[in-house]
Amino acid sequence: MRGRDEDTGEFFSESRSQNRREALEVLALGEKLVDLTAAQLARLPIPEDLLEHIEYSKRITSHGARKRQLAFLAKQMRREDDATLDAIRDALEANSETSKRAVALMHRIERWRERLLAEGDAALAELLDEYPGADRQELRTLVRNALAEKARNKPPRAFRELYQVLRDLMLPAQSAAGQDEEEDNDAEHDFDDLDGEADTRD
Repeated sequence: MRGRDEDTGEFFSESRSQNRREALEVLALGEKLVDLTAAQLARLPIPEDLLEHIEYSKRITSHGARKRQLAFLAKQMRREDDATLDAIRDALEANSETSKRAVALMHRIERWRERLLAEGDAALAELLDEYPGADRQELRTLVRNALAEKARNKPPRAFRELYQVLRDLMLPAQSAAGQDEEEDNDAEHDFDDLDGEADTRD
C-alpha cells in the first residue's frame, strides 16, 4: 500500500520497479493457489469472490488462455488489501510445513516397510524397540503375506495393509513429538517473559 503525506494528504509515488516487483509477487502467489487442490484451498482464508476466480483458472488447460487468466487473477488479487494477501501467504506457509511433515512420515513408513520385507525379523526387532506397542504377530503375518503376494503376482492387499498398520503406529508418535516441540517453544517463551519481568524488577 502507498504511504500518505500527513501534511498534504497526498499519496507518495512509488517507483515503477517497486510496482512491478509487487505485481510479480502477487502473480506468483496466484499461480501457487491455482496449483492447490480444492481441499487445500478450503483451508486458506480466501475471500469467496477471489476463490471463484481461482477455481475458474484451474479449469483452463490451454497454455495461452491460462497465462491470460493468471494475469487476470493477479489483477483481481491486487484489489484485495494487504492484510488479506498476507493472511493467505501465512496460511500457505503453515500448510507447507504440515505438508513437509506428512511427506517425511510417508517416506519413513515406506522405508520401514521395505526393511521389514527385506530383512524380516531383524528389522522387526528394531521396529519393536522403537515402537514397543506394535503387534509383533500382526506385523510378521502381514510381511509373510506381502512376500507371498509378490511371489505369486497377486494383488498387493497385505502390502498395502502393512503400510496402514505402520502408519497407525507411527502417526500418533509423530503427532506427540510435534506437540512436545510446541510445548517446548511455549516454555521458552515463558522463560523469556520471566526474564523480562526480572529485568523490569531489577
